[in-house]
Amino acid sequence: MAKKLTEDAVRDKARDILGFKDKDGVRSGVGQLTTFNQLGFAGVADKPDGWYLPDNHADTAIVLETKASYITLGDKQVDEVLKNVKIVQEQYGNVVGILYNGDDTRVFKGEIEFQGNGSNILHNLEYYISLFNKEHIDKEYIYELTAKINNCLHFEFGIKNLYHRMIFTACALVAKRYDALMVKGMDYSEFHNAILNCLNKELMRDKRQNQKLSLLSDVFSEIRMNLNVDSEDAKEQQRVKDLIGQFIDWVSDISDCLNSDAWRGEDVMGIFFNEFNRYKKKSEAGQIFTPEHITDFMYRILEVNKDDRVLDACCGSGGFLVKAMANMIQEAGGLQTDKAKEIKSSQLFGIEYDREIYALACANMLIHKDGKTNLEQMDARTETSGKWIAKQNVTKVLMNPPYENKYGCMKIVENVLDNVPAHTMCGFVLPDKKLEKASKAQMKRILKHHRLRKVIKLPEDVFFNVGVTTSVFIFETGIPQDKNEFFACWMESDGLATVKNKGRHDVYNKWSAIEDKWVDIVMKQSGDDTCQWVNPEEHLSYQMPQKPFEIFEEDFRKTAMDYIMFQKGIDTKDFGEKLLERAMYSSCVSADDDVVTVTMQKGDDSDGKD
Repeated sequence: MAKKLTEDAVRDKARDILGFKDKDGVRSGVGQLTTFNQLGFAGVADKPDGWYLPDNHADTAIVLETKASYITLGDKQVDEVLKNVKIVQEQYGNVVGILYNGDDTRVFKGEIEFQGNGSNILHNLEYYISLFNKEHIDKEYIYELTAKINNCLHFEFGIKNLYHRMIFTACALVAKRYDALMVKGMDYSEFHNAILNCLNKELMRDKRQNQKLSLLSDVFSEIRMNLNVDSEDAKEQQRVKDLIGQFIDWVSDISDCLNSDAWRGEDVMGIFFNEFNRYKKKSEAGQIFTPEHITDFMYRILEVNKDDRVLDACCGSGGFLVKAMANMIQEAGGLQTDKAKEIKSSQLFGIEYDREIYALACANMLIHKDGKTNLEQMDARTETSGKWIAKQNVTKVLMNPPYENKYGCMKIVENVLDNVPAHTMCGFVLPDKKLEKASKAQMKRILKHHRLRKVIKLPEDVFFNVGVTTSVFIFETGIPQDKNEFFACWMESDGLATVKNKGRHDVYNKWSAIEDKWVDIVMKQSGDDTCQWVNPEEHLSYQMPQKPFEIFEEDFRKTAMDYIMFQKGIDTKDFGEKLLERAMYSSCVSADDDVVTVTMQKGDDSDGKD
């Protein structure tokens, strides 16, 4: 049984967690001796238990009300904290009220109770300050910025390689994230060196980060462009500076969104990478980049939570890991919580083989200042990677491995299944019939040790640009399939529409409701006509329903006519052409209500076959 805390002990505990103490530009502290009058609220003798009052009254203020741990936080206690909130609102537009008894927490954003993720836990100061930050990111604006960046790098900077354009932009975002000096008026040399120097400066930080940044700076240095940076012509020099200034503005705007507390992972980064990737079907290493809404759907159907340790052994540019990071942090209470730092540093694991794509994944993580996300450049098919996976104590797997056999698709799947702990739920996006086309020996081996639990056939146009239809295959590791059936269903549509030159987007805002519906169906394993239970000894995929066999009177007539003409030696094709010609040009057509009559006179052909 937890030890009961006095109100003084609860107040001290709150002070330590919140970090309430005076500092430049802020009056802050806890206690029951200081009145509101002494804090600048003239004539108010009430004494708050804790306060955070910035000198800038446009900033967020916080007022704390504490109770002993044996006191329930009910209506009476709420009235007390709201009274103090109203006092502080006389001078501050944004006020957060916190009611805390050492175990439970109630939070008030102004006079309205806030019930967001993690609101029942006392967080650090930054969490509460962020409650008044913007709650929405303009995705369309990010699309516009990313398209401008891509076109500028392609046509003005002359960077022809798609991934080099992505890496160039990602490095600029990393440099911006780490406060590199990038300002309008720079020439290209100054701009290039600002990014490179920032990357190299960060090499002095942590060892894991050193390896990532070393590779990132190497790849960045290798990028070549067709831009006349050495011209002595003043107009050309100014044109280059203007282009660089535009690029800096665009990158800064994207960086502001990434650093915002409104960030939800792929809401921004997915836009960034998907916008570039729509110009290329897949990389030379076989990667097919997973659309954002599918990464989110898989996160939900595998029931990933803030305490999971997530692996993507073919992480590409990091889409699954960034989405997992965003959702886990949101569940934990936001970017400013201590749990967010733990998630970034020790709960996300990725492997990528391709050097340039690995550099992108590193940049993707570094943009969010995690620095310690466990990414490795290695071959996910190998024993070495298997041993690395086995050390990470993975609890969930989210993956979209390369589909072709030459890249070892099923070897990767088997290696992952064999090296994560028993009872780990693993989700793989694979072609619909991939398991059935794998070797019988391999599937026998896989199903001897792991159980296929669910197959969700995805809409057929999800990967429209590569011409492949896919399903999500969910395995539970460490238990044999035996003869146990698996659940399967078919999400026929995701509600997205194809927008000219922009790919597929949720232009009609249908996806949210569709996602909720299908998450519910997958969880309950019922609720839709497409649901089925499949015998693994017969099939290892969703079975498309067969159309019922139907036969009509016209079918009999056609068969009989074909037989008579065959007996008489009449060429059916020639006969059909002559019949059509006569019907169109040598006939009398009359209509009576719904009946159309075509009358033809016998022709003069000598063979008498008309």
